[in-house]
Amino acid sequence: MKNLDKYFSEFLGTLILLLSIVGSGMMGQSMTENEAVILLANSLAIGFTLVFLIITFGKKSGAHFNPAVTLVMLLLRKIKTQIASIYVLMQIMGACTGVIIANIIFGFDAVELSTKYRNGSNILISEIIATFGLLMIILLNLKNKIEVVAGLVGLYIGAAIWFMSSTAFANPAVSIARTLTNTFTGIHYSNIIYFIIAQLIGAYLCMNVLKLTLIHI
Repeated sequence: MKNLDKYFSEFLGTLILLLSIVGSGMMGQSMTENEAVILLANSLAIGFTLVFLIITFGKKSGAHFNPAVTLVMLLLRKIKTQIASIYVLMQIMGACTGVIIANIIFGFDAVELSTKYRNGSNILISEIIATFGLLMIILLNLKNKIEVVAGLVGLYIGAAIWFMSSTAFANPAVSIARTLTNTFTGIHYSNIIYFIIAQLIGAYLCMNVLKLTLIHI
């Protein structure tokens, strides 16, 4: 299949990202009940993981690992519709697989639906802002070296986990997959549609704000 390397890169990269997100939360929970310490471990693991994933897969697929990023790249005509569609599918499949693997290796059932509610207008606004920030960093650094983008994205998400009330999911595939674990990083399935809408709004707003301010993207 043409572009198989790109599709597999998106699948594997998103898988590893969710393994890091969920697995680091589980490891933190197994070591302490202090949620601040768990969140610190979680944010560091996610930030570091994003850096090495983007550097590793950036030249293969663009290292989207995020349907919101793929959608914006499609709207900017930097990626074709067919490729974008398969990217999104691979991202969601990879994300769910990553969570299932994390559940298994930490001794949980392969799928445990989360009972953790994350709702409220403040959290949805947080997701809009978090996704806006992520896309801003990506779009304003498209011409930069992949190592620079990787570092900036890792630093941003690692920090945003702390200053966003939603803990900065900023990724529809991440949101969907995290319904499959009833641990620290889980989210109840009833909250997902609102998270995804907020994330897509944030991404779309970012793209258009940059266009309106005549910033070349």
